Amino acid sequence: MLANGITLGYKETDSASSYTDLSGLKEVPELGVDPEKVDNTVLTDKVKNSEYGIGDPGDMAYKFKYENTDESSTYRKLRALADSNKKVYFEEKFPDGTKFQFAAQCSLKVGGGGVNTAIEFTLNLALQSDITVVDPTGAI
Repeated sequence: MLANGITLGYKETDSASSYTDLSGLKEVPELGVDPEKVDNTVLTDKVKNSEYGIGDPGDMAYKFKYENTDESSTYRKLRALADSNKKVYFEEKFPDGTKFQFAAQCSLKVGGGGVNTAIEFTLNLALQSDITVVDPTGAI
């Protein structure tokens, strides 16, 4: 499956009924967590023993086309959410219908530019919940 068609939506409250898709999405991060491997070896062990601790989702950075022409621009919407410093609810949806839902705080950074380069901005997310995976049901 190609990444083409992936969408990212948000809602400001958990109780809101639907997500608002964000336009201009160009790149999505890996999703999931890498649990920290914790050494739990005792002095009588012949080999090192480890177990998994809590997970780290790593950097959750979404790249967008920069466009700031009016109040409905994705950049302005996300900038307002970042400025509010509140928890926001996100849903990344794959073309096959698989959904990844999570809460996060966000920050924005406008990228640099040069000759023949498009200006982008990056939405960086600080995860505030587990990532829930919702499998697709039926035909799409």
